[in-house]
Amino acid sequence: MPEHDAQAGTEADGRRRPCDQVRVRVPATSANLGPGFDTFGLALTLYDDLVVTPGGSGIAVQVTGEGENDVPLDETHLVVRAIRHGLEALGAPMPGFTLRCENRIPHGRGLGSSSAAIVGGLAVAYALAGVPLDRDRVVVLANELEGHPDNVAAAALGGFTIAWTDSGASNPGGRAIKLKPDGIGAIAYVPDNRVLTKEARGLLPGVVSHTDAAANAGKAALLVAALTGYPELLLTATEDRLHQEYREPAMPESLALVHKLRGSGLAAIISGAGPTVAVLAQPDGKTAGQSAGSGGRAASFRSVPEAPDGWTRYELGIDPVGVQVWSMEAG
Repeated sequence: MPEHDAQAGTEADGRRRPCDQVRVRVPATSANLGPGFDTFGLALTLYDDLVVTPGGSGIAVQVTGEGENDVPLDETHLVVRAIRHGLEALGAPMPGFTLRCENRIPHGRGLGSSSAAIVGGLAVAYALAGVPLDRDRVVVLANELEGHPDNVAAAALGGFTIAWTDSGASNPGGRAIKLKPDGIGAIAYVPDNRVLTKEARGLLPGVVSHTDAAANAGKAALLVAALTGYPELLLTATEDRLHQEYREPAMPESLALVHKLRGSGLAAIISGAGPTVAVLAQPDGKTAGQSAGSGGRAASFRSVPEAPDGWTRYELGIDPVGVQVWSMEAG
């Protein structure tokens, strides 16, 4: 039976007909991007795939690729927890199913593997419940599980996202808007070692100076312009005073690489909680649209050096759509 988008094949009440299988693809993400701590996110062209086949009374989990020897294979798996959270929010029952995870996003490296699992699981929940995917609500639900909306927003929406937590709204929770980066991609240097997000956050001070806060606010605003039409400003716009240097004890090699690359004129940052280092640059042959901005140029991919020993280099574009869902309808 051919595959259909998860929003196709609906009944009169707006719910989809039952499906034989749900397939989800969800992108890696890079958060913070220097000055945009807990706010900015980029969706990247590196993906985890989920395949869910409903049936039976229990839950079976199969994992290949990243994390296959480390993650639980029962109901405590993060994707399963996200599916349950989504179904409860949608008022739908939790069925039995087999979950197959094909993981390509490195775990514990600052590329949003946990956010991908959460957003992917929530997308599965919408398909199982027979409800059209509501990406804005996915951000809200994912933030409830993740605790900060930067990565989950980019995974859900794609592109370049600006996220925040709205505590004063009638329906409080994570919020985000999506912008389209202009001719920008990312080179990711991924080391062999992992750093837990909890460990990286534990190194941050409770109070920072007004001077540092003001500097980051200005650079964060500048980075929005740099990513959407003024790429020649990326080096200056990715300066940070709030989190990267404080995390050096957990990732000294990463900070050393950031300083070396920035000294060469490259817009290098710690990706998320690290230890991955990302360089924002223009893919070879790409230029920013002159109508959108200055028409200036950032460094090109070819100008970014090869990875040091013990690191893996990824050349990544920006995923424009975020999580995608397909379903195969039951007869």
